Amino acid sequence: MIHERFDAIVVGAGMAGNAAALTLAKRGLKVIQLERGEYSGSKNVQGAILYADMLEKLIPDFREDAPLERHLVEQRFWMMDDRSHTGLHYRSDDFNEERPNRYTIIRAQFDKWFSSKVREAGAVVLCETTVTELAQDAYGRVIGVKTDRYGGEIHADVVVLAEGVNGLLGSRAGLRTTPPADKVALAVKEMHFLPRETIEARFNLSGDEGTVIEAVGTISRGMTGMGFIYANKECVSLGIGCLVSDFQKSGETPYGLLEAFKRHPSVAPLIAGAEVKEYSAHLIPEGGYKAIPQLYGEGWVVVGDAAALNNAIHREGSNLAMTSGRIAAEAIFQIKSRRDPMTAENLALYKKMLDDSFVIKDLKKYKDMPQLLHIQSQNFFLTYPQLVSKAMQNFVRVDGTPKVEKERTTLRSFVKARSWTGLFGDAFRLARAWR
Repeated sequence: MIHERFDAIVVGAGMAGNAAALTLAKRGLKVIQLERGEYSGSKNVQGAILYADMLEKLIPDFREDAPLERHLVEQRFWMMDDRSHTGLHYRSDDFNEERPNRYTIIRAQFDKWFSSKVREAGAVVLCETTVTELAQDAYGRVIGVKTDRYGGEIHADVVVLAEGVNGLLGSRAGLRTTPPADKVALAVKEMHFLPRETIEARFNLSGDEGTVIEAVGTISRGMTGMGFIYANKECVSLGIGCLVSDFQKSGETPYGLLEAFKRHPSVAPLIAGAEVKEYSAHLIPEGGYKAIPQLYGEGWVVVGDAAALNNAIHREGSNLAMTSGRIAAEAIFQIKSRRDPMTAENLALYKKMLDDSFVIKDLKKYKDMPQLLHIQSQNFFLTYPQLVSKAMQNFVRVDGTPKVEKERTTLRSFVKARSWTGLFGDAFRLARAWR
């Protein structure tokens, strides 16, 4: 048993856990961080997007030595059927700024660097250490954790749970329920390695410029999900994710969807000749505002994916994770500064501060979107992408057919597929949920 008592224990060394441990250590608190992997990021081989504003609040000079891939100057949105895509494309030279707003990163490299900053700040970081359960006193108050190390019970005033979407510790201790399958997505990714000049030519990039493609449509076979392609320096991160409940009902496999996505005529040319070196699967919270569990209790708080803090509409996760970790640490510091105990009543400060941040405000704005997309998945992810593709082909194909006849054909196809009532109803429900 580690007999030294700590101010805080942070379980997990992902974005949220590192943000919490770093903030606590910088505030002068005695912190120990526990990570089951060989090192922070050892289980995160995939690429991801980093939002600079959130990291700057933690490490203002991060650009000097952080392992960044490309800064994003462009965003593409694709609506796909089996043979085509209809796209919305935004690119601006304004993003070639001195302090870029977004970057692509490779999590294995970035998380390891992030963890080094936690150590430099004075936190104790123990890797290859699995927390088996929370330690509680006779009244049910969390007083520390139990680990797989010999005599490995560690005590602290508060435990920060940054353990990921499954939240096994919290559920085993009865602090939260296991997230249901319709509130969690399973995403699979591959890393396709290509020469840097090939990536830049195919994606129309130069220097360290980067682009992101996010895609919905028939690629998810009518399930609630999406595909994504990130251009890194010498590799392309490519993947697809859908709700776990949809995989269970449909019998589709994540890898089967990924293989089909890679063979799509719009995708295959981007990765032709690439060498696939890495494959990963990752669970992502997709339930939004209504899926957020209890965030605090007697001696504990929960942050990041474990708190279901993911904005599925804007594909934002890492920034919410870092922000929640930082805010939780700031709340703990304030309570410690007042020399108050880490009771649920006092730790409610974390929830209040989080409610006042963009994190909860954004999730609350889209609180009805996850359920709408799930209920209407066949329409939004199958029917409409097929209809839009036919409409666009009708618009651009010149074959001697009068344009007025083409327009009538397109309109009839939409009405036949959904009816006037269905079309207006879908538009109304989508607009209401978006607001």
